[in-house]
Amino acid sequence: MFNTIADLFNNEHFVHEPHQLYDPIEYTLHLGGKRIRPFLLMTANRMFGGDDSQVRQAAIGIEIFHNFTLLHDDLMDRSPIRRGQPTVYRKWNENTAILSGDTMFALAWKHFLAQPSPRLHQILSCFNQTAIEVCEGQQYDMNFEQADNVTIDDYMMMIRLKTAVLLAGALKIGALYAGAPEADIDHLYQFGIHLGLAFQLQDDLLDSYGDVAQFGKQTGQDIRDNKKTYLFLTALQSAPEPLRLELATLFASTPADSDPKVERVWQIYGQLGIRQQVEQAIQLQFDQALTHLDAVQLPADKKAPLLTLIDTLSGRKK
Repeated sequence: MFNTIADLFNNEHFVHEPHQLYDPIEYTLHLGGKRIRPFLLMTANRMFGGDDSQVRQAAIGIEIFHNFTLLHDDLMDRSPIRRGQPTVYRKWNENTAILSGDTMFALAWKHFLAQPSPRLHQILSCFNQTAIEVCEGQQYDMNFEQADNVTIDDYMMMIRLKTAVLLAGALKIGALYAGAPEADIDHLYQFGIHLGLAFQLQDDLLDSYGDVAQFGKQTGQDIRDNKKTYLFLTALQSAPEPLRLELATLFASTPADSDPKVERVWQIYGQLGIRQQVEQAIQLQFDQALTHLDAVQLPADKKAPLLTLIDTLSGRKK
């Protein structure tokens, strides 16, 4: 499956005029990445007897949309590196990142509209609602940067919107193309939600404990940006008063790119055992995802690709 998806994007090119608009799109879509969203869409379609040709355009469309969000997200977060390479706004400029991103959103719709289906209205409604929710999640993320009363529940709501709904939507869209029963689609959607929550919590963890070469992004960026991630909120909740006050002060400090600040936050996380607590939270989300996958009324062999994905992402399969 991953080879099929890799071939799909290797054979798809986005070189048009004006090249100043399309070169960043071509650059972005050929930087690689895990391609998890098209994988989920195509896998869900296959699970219920669909053929890859049924969802080729939709798979491209969902990945274009995802990468559109990254262009704008990197600009808003001032992130210099994506997948080990300069982000679009750094390689070109801010206006280019905005306009190329806007074009990618339109291109995603173009690919979906090119994929016929008796359920096309449901599919496009799902895609549109997903896109709205992703933007809502991004706004909450920005809101939380200035708020001083963010809770863990608030944070989980935000990452559900910003990250998880797109994975869940990809699964739902793939299943809709194959004509799957509604009950199974619902369970598959919830599987995607919990998978996405685990995925984002892992991303948060990698920001502090990942290897730059493997992570593809600068470590400690969430701390520099004063992001109220699951790590920070868990530390704030479990820290004794002196450390709590110090954390609050550090996350209100400028300049936000201070390396001593990052090092000190990492020290506090280590004192409080934050890594272990977040790993437990990630495992809980994987377990809940598996519960929903178990409820899908299909033979085990049909679910095998998603089980393998869970094993890979959770570290059970190296």
